[in-house]
Amino acid sequence: MTKTSHSNTLTGWREWVALPDLGVDWIKAKIDTGARTSSLHAFDIQEFDREGESWVRFRLKPWQDSQEDTVVVETPVHDRRAVRSSSGHAQERLVVMLLIRLVDREVLAEVTLSNRDEMGFRMLIGREALRRGYAVDPARSFLGGRAPREARRRNRGRD
Repeated sequence: MTKTSHSNTLTGWREWVALPDLGVDWIKAKIDTGARTSSLHAFDIQEFDREGESWVRFRLKPWQDSQEDTVVVETPVHDRRAVRSSSGHAQERLVVMLLIRLVDREVLAEVTLSNRDEMGFRMLIGREALRRGYAVDPARSFLGGRAPREARRRNRGRD
């Protein structure tokens, strides 16, 4: 058995997470041990140069099927990766570093940007983030708590 520097935090197969550096308090994420890297729903993705460094500007809607609370993000590009989607198609995606609050702990994680409009979750949390001290219970959900009721109503109660 491999030892970690901290104890495992239990997470369910889906969780409400926060992206504190982006001002996003609630976004529903699927915990995906089949994915290496985490992924975030992003659209209007525009790469640009800032003082000789590659940056990206994108928009995200934390709430499924909602136009409310659209967030505009500008952040450095960490990497570019060929990622194979669940349908088997490979595409190059930009990778950014994001702080993720998952079940009352924060981890810095590599996150690919992709349009997830057709997917059931705005975010996937992959193995690279989970291996920093998380254990997944596939029979449980929302162990880190739920978004407040008024916030969930904006999300059409989809929790």
